[in-house]
Amino acid sequence: MMFLNVADMGLGLAAGLAGFVDAIVGGGGLILLPALFATFPQAAPATLLGTNKAGAIWGTGAAFLSYVRRVRIPWKTVIPTALAALTGSLIGADMVTRINGDDFRRALPFVLVAVLIYTLMNRQLGQVHQPRFSQKTATFLGIGGGLIIGFYDGFLGPGTGNFLVFVFILVFGFDFLHASASAKIVNFSSNFAALVLFASKNHVLWHLALFLAMCNMLGSLMGTRMAMTHGTTFVRRLFIVVVLLLIARTAWEAFGR
Repeated sequence: MMFLNVADMGLGLAAGLAGFVDAIVGGGGLILLPALFATFPQAAPATLLGTNKAGAIWGTGAAFLSYVRRVRIPWKTVIPTALAALTGSLIGADMVTRINGDDFRRALPFVLVAVLIYTLMNRQLGQVHQPRFSQKTATFLGIGGGLIIGFYDGFLGPGTGNFLVFVFILVFGFDFLHASASAKIVNFSSNFAALVLFASKNHVLWHLALFLAMCNMLGSLMGTRMAMTHGTTFVRRLFIVVVLLLIARTAWEAFGR
């Protein structure tokens, strides 16, 4: 990797940490995207979003495969959700190359605050895995949720994993561990769709993305192992910390500049 400079190495560290956090609770974009925007302030936002997707999808895929081997995945609910997220992500990624998303960014901190408050007020939230809907209802809700969150992932991205984890817990009755595993599968689908669209419009810095992918995958494998070792309570605590940081970051992006 002799062609990499100091800034690239810093991005590699950010990608590794992003993969670690994202594998457990989501929110890796909280770490890697700001690093990319700080390093390439003159680059088109769509190009940095595309490069982030190209780097992060490998870590998401590694976490996806690790969870599948160790956690019983409710495939009949997760697959329709993932396909809907793929569709929504394509629409969102196409839209971000055409319009300004400032209004969308301003609403995000308030949505995250609501997620945090609800999680803190319900201490047993996500502690017990107890799916609550019939398969038909779960499929219908999964498609709706997948479309909305997939659109957000393609359009903006940071916090997608957190939103997916929250939906799988609140709506479907999963515990944090099963929610994180299911979220990885859906997130992989939405990342793939967005990456395909960004790449088709030449919005990916491939020379950098491949290096970020290796770092992200290494961090992701470490994060998955830690989640499996420490279980639901650890995942819940990290979820709260990441949502707090995401609120601070999105609020600064929307109002602090």
